[in-house]
Amino acid sequence: MPAEVRLYDLAKVLRSKNAGPFELTLDILFDDERKYEIVKQSGVINRDLVSRLYKIPPEDVYHVVFFDAALGIKITIKRPTDSGGIGDTDVYGAQQHAPLIDVSIPLGK
Repeated sequence: MPAEVRLYDLAKVLRSKNAGPFELTLDILFDDERKYEIVKQSGVINRDLVSRLYKIPPEDVYHVVFFDAALGIKITIKRPTDSGGIGDTDVYGAQQHAPLIDVSIPLGK
């Protein structure tokens, strides 16, 4: 058994979307409580990680919330460009989850 696994391989859903014109929401959803707990207990998903992955200051990571009842993690960050603004390449914010795909989650912590 590997010592680490990609977040993408644990999560059932990994997606992003607009949370208004100035914020993005990143959703990580699980279909198995064990997988959700592995990720939650690892401590890997946090403000500092999101700041590094998205190359934004930590204060632009507004929320990292674990919803136990829904087996999900919701992250809200400041959009780098206003939705539909000049230079925006993803008006719906639907392609912004990619940096999370290869995040390594240690097993057995």
